[in-house]
Amino acid sequence: MMKSLFLSLFLVSVLFMNSFSEVQGRKWKGEGTTQNLESIVIGRCYDYIRVVNPAVGKKNCSAIWEAFKNAFINKDPCSILPKDYELFINLSLHTIPPNKSLFWENNQLLVNSFAGRGRRYMSLGDTLFGFFGDFLNWCGQANSTGLDYESCPTTKECENNAVESFWRMASITYAQHSSGVIHVLLNGSAVGGAYPEPGFFADYEIPNLQKDKISQIVIWVVDDIQGPDIDSCGTHTVKKLENRLKTLGYDVTCTDNYKTVMFLLCLDYPDDSKCTLSSSVFSVDGSPLSDGPLNDMGTIWSVVVSLLRVCIC
Repeated sequence: MMKSLFLSLFLVSVLFMNSFSEVQGRKWKGEGTTQNLESIVIGRCYDYIRVVNPAVGKKNCSAIWEAFKNAFINKDPCSILPKDYELFINLSLHTIPPNKSLFWENNQLLVNSFAGRGRRYMSLGDTLFGFFGDFLNWCGQANSTGLDYESCPTTKECENNAVESFWRMASITYAQHSSGVIHVLLNGSAVGGAYPEPGFFADYEIPNLQKDKISQIVIWVVDDIQGPDIDSCGTHTVKKLENRLKTLGYDVTCTDNYKTVMFLLCLDYPDDSKCTLSSSVFSVDGSPLSDGPLNDMGTIWSVVVSLLRVCIC
């Protein structure tokens, strides 16, 4: 009896100490640095310059990694500024083709699919400097050359953290080097509106667009297939965005539920009532497709072919 009680108390104590140690080890509320970060980003760099976009030419991936790491290593993780990434940006910078820039808010996965790794459009994540850090997390520690794998500060804990400052600098650079027709894909089902303020597009990209290099800004507001219609062209936050851009002197157009993007979304929801076809879409043999839900494989295949015809540049 006493032995059983002693064993129970011992186990409780061990569990308590483990939990206490974990809390003590986590200084911040955010996730720690992604494991194998160096191998991942150097691999991404070579993948980009060899496979994804060899047109960028030769890049020193090891030097780019060192410039990236030195922006935040051995520093207070809440004292990292966008300018700390200047060398990294200079080493990884390349031309963004005119008419290919695709800005976005609240729909990153859709943008990734729609852009097609730069084949259709080149979003920030399709540039070398954006591709380098996409979906990763990192931070250093003051007075240490090591990475913090336990935890990193969130933006709520401190704005000047390594990841936030990286994306601010990347967004500024992306906007400065965009030209021709600028495309903006917004989520009409986003809580709070399609055009968030504050937000990266509002705070770092619009102010850094080079007006003399831009001929038009095309806005697409697309609802989630099974989401609410919260925002649309000419209303709510999108109207505020349109007015802001027009006041700055840009030629602005706006389209709700742009068909090409809707086709892409409908591949995952072929039976949804929103996935209907317009007579302007044609089948593989060129004949018009009748209106109706995408509920058979023949129709879906025709839509896929139509989508490829419209999108692939």
